[in-house]
Amino acid sequence: MEHFNSAPAEAVRHLLLSCLHSLRWARRVADHRPYPDADALMAAVDEAAYDLTTADLAEALAAESLPALPADTYSAAHTALSAAQAAYESRFGHAFVICVDDAPPDEILDCLLAAIRSRLTNDPEEERTIAAEELRRLAKGRLANALRGAGL
Repeated sequence: MEHFNSAPAEAVRHLLLSCLHSLRWARRVADHRPYPDADALMAAVDEAAYDLTTADLAEALAAESLPALPADTYSAAHTALSAAQAAYESRFGHAFVICVDDAPPDEILDCLLAAIRSRLTNDPEEERTIAAEELRRLAKGRLANALRGAGL
C-alpha cells in the first residue's frame, strides 16, 4: 500500500484507468489517498463505482471488451459469441461486460453465452444497473491483481 499511496497521482490514475476507464472514478480514488490498507482502498473503489453517473458508465463501457476465451476454444464458439455480442451491442449500445474471475477457464465460454442470452431480455435500465455492477467487480479484481503484481 505504501507504493500505491506514495506514487505520483498521474501514475496512480493511469493504473486505475486500466482497471476501470472512468476519469472521474480514477481521480476520486487517487485523490483520496493515502489509504491505511487494501481493505480501505477496495471500499473506496466500491464507493466510487457505485457513484458512476450515466456518462461515467458510458465512458467505462466504451473501453471494455469481452474476456479472452481459452486458446483451445473452437472457432464455432467464437462465432456464437460474436453473434451474441453483436445482438447485445445492437440492443444496448455498448459492449457486454461480465466479471468471470471466479469461473473455471473451461466454463468461461458457457458462462459468457448464458449471461449474454439471459441479459438480452433485460430492459435498458435494468441492464445498465447490471453492467455497472459488473464493471465494479471487474475494477476490484483488476486492481487487486495489479496490486499483487506490484507486490502490494
